[in-house]
Amino acid sequence: MEIKRVVRKSMLIRESGRSTDFLTPTFIMGCAYSCAYCYCKRHKTEGWSIATNIHDILTEVNSHAYFTPVDKPNQTHSEFTTYDIGCNSDVSLHAKDLNLFAIFEFFRDHPIAMGSFATKYVNKSLLEFNPKGKIRIRFSLMPQKYADLLEPNTSKIMDRIKAINVFIKAGYDVHINFSPVIVTDNWLEEYKQLFMLVNSNVDEGNKSLVKAEVIFLTHNRNKHLHNLANETPGEELLWNPDIQESKTSQYGGENIRYNHVLKSNYIKQFTALHKQTIDWCTIRYIF
Repeated sequence: MEIKRVVRKSMLIRESGRSTDFLTPTFIMGCAYSCAYCYCKRHKTEGWSIATNIHDILTEVNSHAYFTPVDKPNQTHSEFTTYDIGCNSDVSLHAKDLNLFAIFEFFRDHPIAMGSFATKYVNKSLLEFNPKGKIRIRFSLMPQKYADLLEPNTSKIMDRIKAINVFIKAGYDVHINFSPVIVTDNWLEEYKQLFMLVNSNVDEGNKSLVKAEVIFLTHNRNKHLHNLANETPGEELLWNPDIQESKTSQYGGENIRYNHVLKSNYIKQFTALHKQTIDWCTIRYIF
């Protein structure tokens, strides 16, 4: 795949408010993975671009953190202003090309800002760095049955679960990212098995530290057509108009999500199962 190194010109820092307080300017756009549901691939289907001026981006984040106060505690963190550093890629997968440790060092040493990213890749080289709790890794989890089809070549779900203890020990703040939640005929049984794996593999001493975010599937018509044209496996799990409705995203994309009435019930079912199985894992937000 084509890798472009570019000077990132846009220094826009956007509000997030759910997973983190803010989203940093883009360190990397695109991803080597080919997850069937990936919102990044709706816009950039091949290759990726990496910013060469990461210190300019971090300078902007530094100024933003000092001049944009956030009321704390809030659900993103009790003390620090949180910034998502990987909303357009899997930065763990691309750590070497990105010089990720330089970014980690900035957040580790910053008195206000904290970095965060979701990943599907257990990158053991990151264990060489101790972020002293100032980097949050959100390991993305779904039933392995779905992952085999929808996110090929990513780390196995069990490996991600087992990594939770290891990365906490190494000094990372570790959360779980149940995303995207896929609704099928037996989806609750699949997620029950997933929750049981989490419950039995996270050390008792770490359970109070691990929180979760839950995001139900949003798909996209253009990505759907791209998947069909390329015979991407698993599209039947993603495109189900009988239980979905159209939604125009804040950026103008033609997306579909689960029907809002049905989704309200799905959320109740998921939350009840989660409470029954892993009630120690506080859900920070769910939608």
